[in-house]
This record gives sequence, structure tokens and C-alpha cells, in this order.
Amino acid sequence: MPTITLVTEQRYAHPKKKTPYIANILKEYELLKAALEAEGFLVKRTAWDNPNYAWENSDAVVLRTTWDYYERYDEFMTWLESVPQKTHLINSIDMVRWNVNKHYLHDLQQKQIPIVPTFFASTKTHRSLEEICKTNAWEHVIVKPAIGAAAYLTYQLQGSQIQAFTPRFAELLAQRDMLVQPFQKSITQKGEASLMVFGGRFTHAILKKAKAGDFRVQDDFGGTVHSYEASEAEITLAENAMNSCLSLPVYGRVDIMWDEAGAPMVSELELIEPEIWLRDHPSAAHQFARAIKTKMGQV
Repeated sequence: MPTITLVTEQRYAHPKKKTPYIANILKEYELLKAALEAEGFLVKRTAWDNPNYAWENSDAVVLRTTWDYYERYDEFMTWLESVPQKTHLINSIDMVRWNVNKHYLHDLQQKQIPIVPTFFASTKTHRSLEEICKTNAWEHVIVKPAIGAAAYLTYQLQGSQIQAFTPRFAELLAQRDMLVQPFQKSITQKGEASLMVFGGRFTHAILKKAKAGDFRVQDDFGGTVHSYEASEAEITLAENAMNSCLSLPVYGRVDIMWDEAGAPMVSELELIEPEIWLRDHPSAAHQFARAIKTKMGQV
């Protein structure tokens, strides 16, 4: 019987206190575990930094709730690079390397996938935030790191705030690549949709909304999750985005915003450790499991 290891982080591996947040994580694990077992797999689970785990004893490792990776990026990537030497990594190491830096948005754009307009500022960029905004005629922007999650070091700036933030932007840019994007009014008016795709096929979607007066849709900042029926255009965009990756991902999430004309565009593509809301759509766990099984049959 082939063995699959689902990977989490220490906070969620053996939690002593089960908050509602952790309960959701454990419920989604049980749903995927049951679906994988139905496909004939033996399922194990551990934290990515478990020093005593024998990764070579698994036929595949699937990244799931490794949500501390961006805070321990170098350590996480060192571990991750070692995994393919011992077993199969799902999604692949090449996919993770590509997706961990939001410059992947540029690659999607080159393949005619509509994305939120973005200025990609590398540590070698010698342009001030004020200059970037003036050149692009952006008066209201979002600034965020190219490697990050959960609105880490993310700022909303407009008018005189842009000039005032310029020295701080230079400090950030000296340490990491950054993105500058025009603020999308749809994020406060409608929210951000997340479409889940397994094996290239859309399964379900949710809508994330920011609390009043905020622009961040993450629950860490008071954001809420709502049921959502994706349109054909949004489903097509999500599936096309997945098919525009280095190779077809086994699993992933496509986050979508809307431009002023109401057309959908990709805000982010999550292929490493996306939250996928199986708890709201339990049947999707079986499509996830089948996508893993299909991939295992190809390696």
C-alpha cells in the first residue's frame, strides 16, 4: 500500500488546545485522509521540521498547512530542497520555487492571463515608490513583498501617504523584492474570490470579504468567508491560469479580483500551502485525492 505524508507545521501537528481555527485544519485533514484512504493510500501526517521523520519511507509528500514557511523561509526551503532526494514532492519542487515568489504573475501575464496590474520592484531597482506611482499614474496603491503571505508587510497608500512612505519602501526594498499594485476598489466593494482547482479541474469557490474600513480579507484581520458561485468566465480564468504554470499542478487555488469593468483577473496563484475550504465542500477532497493518485501513476 503506497504511503502519502501530509505536511503541516508544529502548531498544528499535535495541538494541545483545539481552537475553532485549528478544528478547521484538523477537519480538512480528516476529509483528505479519508479520501486518500478510499483511493488505496496509507496516510501519515507530520510537521515539515520534524527532525525524526523518515521522509524516504513515504511514496509522496503533499504540502498542506505549512503556514509558517514565509517566516522561516531559508530554513523551509533548505528542508524542501532535500525532500525530492528522498521521495516525490507534490506539488513539485520546481513548482514551489516558481510559485514562492510573486514574480510568477509576470510569467502568467506573458501567457495572456489577465493579472492585477503590477510593478515588480527587485532589490536592484533604483526607483522610488513615488516615481513608480507617478510613472504608472497610480494615486492609490498596495505595496507588498514578493515573498509573503497573510498580508505580511502589506500596505495601502494613497495621496500624500505615498511620498511619506517612500523612505520605508527603500528600506524594505533593500532587504527583499517588492510589488506595487494599483488599489482595486472591488476588494472593498465585492471582496476576493478563491477558486480551487485539482488536476486542472475547478471544484468549488468561496468569497472572502474584508471587515468594514479594511482592505485585508484574511481572517487574521477580521475578514469573513462566504459561499460563492463562480461564473463561467471566472472558472475558465482559473483553469487557464493553472494550465499556464510550468506544468499542470496537482492542486492549487486561484484568487481573483475584478477590474473597474467587472472583468476577472488573477490576484494570486497559490500552489504551495493554500487553504482550500474542503470543510465547506467535502466532495472536493475526493477530486484532490484522485489528482494525487493520477500524479503518482505518472512518476
